[in-house]
Amino acid sequence: MTTAPSRLMKPVMLGLLLAGAWVAPLVQGQTVRAVTETTPYTYQKGGRVVGTATEVLETTMQAAGISDYQIRLYPWARAYDMALKEPYVLIFLIARTPARETHFKWAGEIMKIQYHLYRLKERSEISVKTLMDAKNYTIGVMRDDVRQQYLQTKGFTRLAISAQWSENFAKLIQRQVDLVPLTEDDASSLCVEAHFDCAGLERVLTLDEASTGLYMAYSLATPDATVHKTRNAFDKLKADGTVKRIMDRKS
Repeated sequence: MTTAPSRLMKPVMLGLLLAGAWVAPLVQGQTVRAVTETTPYTYQKGGRVVGTATEVLETTMQAAGISDYQIRLYPWARAYDMALKEPYVLIFLIARTPARETHFKWAGEIMKIQYHLYRLKERSEISVKTLMDAKNYTIGVMRDDVRQQYLQTKGFTRLAISAQWSENFAKLIQRQVDLVPLTEDDASSLCVEAHFDCAGLERVLTLDEASTGLYMAYSLATPDATVHKTRNAFDKLKADGTVKRIMDRKS
């Protein structure tokens, strides 16, 4: 009774074993994909992603014993979409907001930031003393960024959406938008990149409600064990002052 079926089963079992050989690498030894955008703290240099926030991430991964990871720069909307939908994705320098709270597994606050609305100094006709005043003007924002999301929740409709902050800044200089929400570091970096004298910028309003912490966070499909290892390592580095020492350095 076993002889004939066994001859038939051999090719089937061999096929299953071969299939298992292809499946196993996907289950064991998953590569963590750390994704971010170009900022003063995360940028490309000499073919590598560098910057103070990148160094914090690398130091954290080393302390967590996670050696199989890659760091990549993307437009923010692409990085954000990956972190929403794909496993083993670690997005960093993401603002933690109530709307995002349940969409990610939060692993640690790298820094705090404060956003301000900027105009060209020469454009004295743009008068913004309150958030309501700003609704009268076109504001350049980046797709899926916390600033876009914040302004939309406040009822702003005159939003010019771009894929990169450099595009928004170019629109500001060319008077295609009236205002842009930036941190001081962002403003300084974009001025250098655009060869624009930052003395020509003027800060008109601080967005206190939108100002928050920037975190590293895993996609929901990432196993809890990976998240816990990362979070525990980061907490120790933050407690002993390592994170602050790195972030206080100029990139």
